[in-house]
Parts: sequence; structure tokens; C-alpha cells
Amino acid sequence: MSARARVWPGKYYPLGAVWDGKGVNFALFSANAEAVELCLFDSSGQREIERLVLTENTDQIWHGYVPGLWPGTLYGYRVFGPYDPYIGHRFNHHKLLLDPYAKQFYGKLHLGDEHCGYQVGHRDSDLSFDTRDNACDMLKCVVIDTNFNWDGDRPPEIPWKQTLIYETHVRGYTILNEGLPSYLRGTFSGMVHPDIINYLKSLGITSVEFMPIHAFIDDRFLVDRGLRNYWGYNTLCFFAPEQRYLSSGHLSEFKTMVKRLHDADIEVLLDVVYNHTAEGDEMGPTLSFRGIDNASYYRLNVESKRHYINDTGCGNTLNLTHPRVLQMVMDSLRYWVNEMHVDGFRFDLAVTLGREEYGYDRQGGFFDAIRQDPALSRVKVIAEPWDIGPGGYQLGGFPAGTAEWNDRFRDTTRRFWRGDDGILARLAPNLLASSDLFEHNCRRPASTINYIASHDGFTLSDLVSYNDRHNDANGEDNRDGHPSNFSNNYGTEGPTADYAIQQIRLRQRRNLFATLLLSQGTPMILAGDELGRSQLGNNNAYCQDNENSWLNWQNISSEEQEFLEFVRRLINFRHAHPVLRRPRFLHGNKISNVSKLLDVSWLSPSGDILNSSQWQEPKSYCCGLLLAGDAGEYLNADGYQETDDTLLIIFNAAPNPLPFHMPVFPGANQWCCLLDTSQPKLAEGEISINPGDNFQIQARALNVFSLILESNQLLNKN
Repeated sequence: MSARARVWPGKYYPLGAVWDGKGVNFALFSANAEAVELCLFDSSGQREIERLVLTENTDQIWHGYVPGLWPGTLYGYRVFGPYDPYIGHRFNHHKLLLDPYAKQFYGKLHLGDEHCGYQVGHRDSDLSFDTRDNACDMLKCVVIDTNFNWDGDRPPEIPWKQTLIYETHVRGYTILNEGLPSYLRGTFSGMVHPDIINYLKSLGITSVEFMPIHAFIDDRFLVDRGLRNYWGYNTLCFFAPEQRYLSSGHLSEFKTMVKRLHDADIEVLLDVVYNHTAEGDEMGPTLSFRGIDNASYYRLNVESKRHYINDTGCGNTLNLTHPRVLQMVMDSLRYWVNEMHVDGFRFDLAVTLGREEYGYDRQGGFFDAIRQDPALSRVKVIAEPWDIGPGGYQLGGFPAGTAEWNDRFRDTTRRFWRGDDGILARLAPNLLASSDLFEHNCRRPASTINYIASHDGFTLSDLVSYNDRHNDANGEDNRDGHPSNFSNNYGTEGPTADYAIQQIRLRQRRNLFATLLLSQGTPMILAGDELGRSQLGNNNAYCQDNENSWLNWQNISSEEQEFLEFVRRLINFRHAHPVLRRPRFLHGNKISNVSKLLDVSWLSPSGDILNSSQWQEPKSYCCGLLLAGDAGEYLNADGYQETDDTLLIIFNAAPNPLPFHMPVFPGANQWCCLLDTSQPKLAEGEISINPGDNFQIQARALNVFSLILESNQLLNKN
């Protein structure tokens, strides 16, 4: 027997394949397996050169140490056990399986019948047993060397109250950028080309949130239609980055990207999918978890363990109530923080992660594990607060330390600017960080992630260009995607040469962007919205890995260049004014020490405080939001003493101009206009209005004024 064939007992921790300089320790969890074989392959990945039995089992972890192996070794597992779907077991040793802890894969996976553990087409297919060997066409796991020179890397550690998130897609963001070398486009390296970093810095964002970069697969039904899984919400492994984003094929490329973004003071956030896996329902392939220990990794129907609980809508649900599955997720998160230096996570369908046997629990095991972990408790944690299971909508229902995507902000803001009746009272709390949802357990205004558009739904440009979704290219007869988008095409569906329609669309985009950047809470921008990116009305472009989804950097019109400058101006304005990002919720308290104003006031067009009947008036489309700039020093017991201009933000969603009576305060000299969405090129201070005079706010417009005292100094401005 060769030296390599002698498998030493090794260790049961850590899980995965770990090289120590002399050999590799392999450890795989399976509570119900009867035997485990480690399969080693040559450098082509096509020829199996050794098959080694892991005889050691400690606490349900199969393990062994193989001396003489080096980084680059290709491997997979065969796991033996019962094939009995009725009791939840789907072992099939004819299928080569991927290590759940693999850090990298080799090869390409094209899903075929041979990857299914059952006989496709057989009556009661998933109850049958398939004996075909899939190894030749299966991905192979790669043993890696984790060494990387992180010297000098410093996480930006952007405070939540200063955070501005930019959601983007690694491939789609750079694939059409002709300023980048062709081999870098669509990759991690492309994201940190100097042109891209300079653009991100000029825009003013603080944090890039990447759509899923964990290894994923292209669903078979998509491939059959000539499509691909573009978004990547179909995770194959929670430790390995997606190969198609590595221009070099080396893991160091991801680490280099993170380091260079950190050098530019930009955080890296990952959109992660721990709620389900790419194996789908009982008719899906057997690629990893299903063949290793189906009954442990997945939540199964109690009455028929042949079927999966499908709270995710993706066929299966990962079983985070199992300690080893929870351990895997936590190990994955720690890996991306400690080894890859990322700064936070956005959890897809996060309600699923908090589901215990009795239902969703904000104090569930997953959230407890996050909060007590030394590494994870210090990074940003963002939840998508819903899934499709019972009680699946939990906006505001997450524990302290967690921020949440606020779709109520999105929908209410869209409806207000569309001109829907009776929205004013619903809009107000959203502009002030939705305290009715988030002010519990010492949570802060930054807990709400405010957004107008995200990857899921219309882009900002399409929001003002289409009344209906146009998803025919997805091959699902336009049935997929959200049916209600609260959009308006303003007279023509899609692109138009009508100048008047073009102008109203541009103004509405400015209004929506301004509302987002001027609201309390944490804003998130969808990449490309600042440049008018359109998906031609497709509001579910998950499978459109083409020009319909990619950001086109070429031939940007003068109107879009002007819009980009307006967005930059808005972002800079937000960064410059602490009054727009208060660390405490605002409730109209008398805490202003100079002007004697309330910390926040709501004004009617008459200049008076809005009364209850005005709030409830269905045709109320206009109001003023007054933020006292000198209230800041009273808002934070931790020494926060930033003061600012007192700002008056006037919103008018009416289709006609309205007079707004500018409020009068003791010592007030003038109101200086800082921003006007009807005149985007208007310079600050170009328009001044005396207190007590009427200002004519234009139809569908937003204006921002600052209060100037008689001393001609901006209120308490240091």
C-alpha cells in the first residue's frame, strides 16, 4: 500500500479540507451515513486516481488525514447509506458529492439526468434509485492554501449613520465597460479597476453590496431555454466564490478586490443565501447536502419526509435548527469575515433563518449565534424581512443589531410621487426612519434600509416608464415578477421621443432619488439608477445575463450625465448635513436650544402645523418637513454634538404648482433654497424667500431650504 493510500485518523475539526504543510485533513459531517469514501482526481478532474475510506467517525463527523497531499488536489465524496425518501434518506454512493466546506471548485457543471439520485422519467421517479456514475461530469473540490498578504488592510468601519449602500452585480456592472481590459470585465478584478474605483469614489457611496457571489448553478430549466441564473440566488456552496467571477482562477483575486476597496474607504457587503440550496425539491439533483445527509440538512414535511418544507419558494429550506447545519452557516460567515475580510452581509429571505420548529422567532438560535460571535457581532447585518412561509412578513420584527430592507418605504414613496390619494399620512413615518416599526430594543434609525429600487423589480428608470411588467424574455408567459409596482409611464409605455414625457420622467426620478437621500435611515441605491439603466420593463431579470441587465457605460446622453451630477450633488448634500442622518428617532420634541424649534415639525402649505384632518385628507399632496439643525447635541448620550442648518423640505406630488407659505420664526431672516428638483441646475442661494412670503413650488417637485438668521449666519453652523 502506498504512503498516500494510508489514511491517518486525523481530526474531526475543523470541517472541510485543511492543508497543514505536510498533508490534508478531511472532515465531513453526516449523522445518518453508513460509510464515506474520499475520491481523489488527477489534475484534469476526469480520472479518479484513488478512493480512500474514512473509517474514523467522531460525534457524527467522518474524518481522516492524508499525508503528502498539496493545495490544488481535486477531490469529492461518495456517501453510503439508505435510499428511503419516505423517512428522509436519499443516500446514493453512485453520485460524487461536493464538500459543503469546499473553498473552491474546478470544472463546469452541466446538469443532466445522471446528477439525479433517482431514475428520471421513472414512475414515482424520486422513489427509484439511479446507479449511473456522475463523477466525470461533476465539479471537483479543490484543496486550497489560504495564505494571502493582508498587510496594511484596514476595514473602513463606516458608522451606520454615515452609511450609503450601493447594490450591484459583479458581472453586470463591468461587462460592458470598454475602459477595462476585456479579460477583467465581469470579474472581481474588474470591480477594482482604477476607473471603477474612481467612479465609485466620485459618486460618494460608502459600501458596495454585491449580489450573490457564492458558487451557484444554472438551473436546468433555464439552460433549456437558453438562459442562465444571472442573479445567483441558487447557492451550491457557502464557502466557495463563483468561478465565473474569477478572471485569474485564484481565490486571491477576491481578497485583492476587498483590499483595494478598503484602500478606497469602501466597505464590501455580501448578499448571502442561507435559506435554501441549489438542489431544489425532491425532483432536483443530488450534488452535495442531499446525498450527504438529507434528513439533517433540510427541513422535511413532518407527515411525509419524502417532501420538503418550502418556505423559500425555491424547493427546499435549509434546516438551521440542526446544530451542525447552524454550525456550517456560522463557519461560513466567519470565513468570509476572518479570511476574506468582508464588512457585512445582507441575508436573503432572512425570516427563514429565524424559523424554529414552532415558527419565526426573532430570538431564535441563528440570531443569538450572530450576536454573541466575536467576529460577526461587529460587522453589518441586514435582513430581507420576509419569506413565503406562515407569518413570513416580518418587517420590523428582527432583533437589535440587525438592519432591514424596508419595502414599505419603497412602496409608499412610489405611490406618493405617483399621485395616489391618501398617502401623505403613510409617507411621513417612512421619511423619519419608520419609528413605528424599528424603535424597539434600543434600535436606531439606521435599522431601516430605505430604497426606491433594488435588483428585484423595476429599475428607477423603468419605474417611470412602464405601467406593466414586460417579462416575456424569461419564458414564463409574463406571469413571473411582482404584478404591483406602483409605477407610471406618464402617457407612453416604454421609450418615447415625446419631450414632455421625457421631462416629467426625469423630474420624477429626481424626486424619488431626493426623497431617498433626504430621509432618515440608511439609503440604498441600485447601481445604474444614477445613469438611467433600463431593463426594458422586465421586473424579474433573474435569468437575463445579457444587455437587458448589464450596465451600459457607453453613449450616455447629456440628460443622463446631468442626472448623474444631480445624484452626486444629492449624495454630497446628505454627507454634509448631519440633520439628515440623526442617530435617534425624531418625535417632535422641544429640544432645540437656539431657534426653540421642535426637532421635527410637519407643515401644511399654509405654513401651519399639519392638523389631523389635513393628514387624512385624500387629496393632500403637499407638505413641509422642518428639521431643526441645532437639535443634534441632544440626540446622543455618547457625545454626538453635530449641529447643522435648519432645513425645510417641501414635497409637492400634485400635478399643479402650489403656493407654500414660508414659516416665520423669531430671528429668522431668510429661507435660502439649496435644492429644487424642478430646476436641477439651480445653484445654492440663487433663490431666497422672506419668512411669511409665499413660495410657488412647482408641480411634482421637491425643494430644500435652509434657515438664515438675522445675523446672516446659517443657524448655529460651526
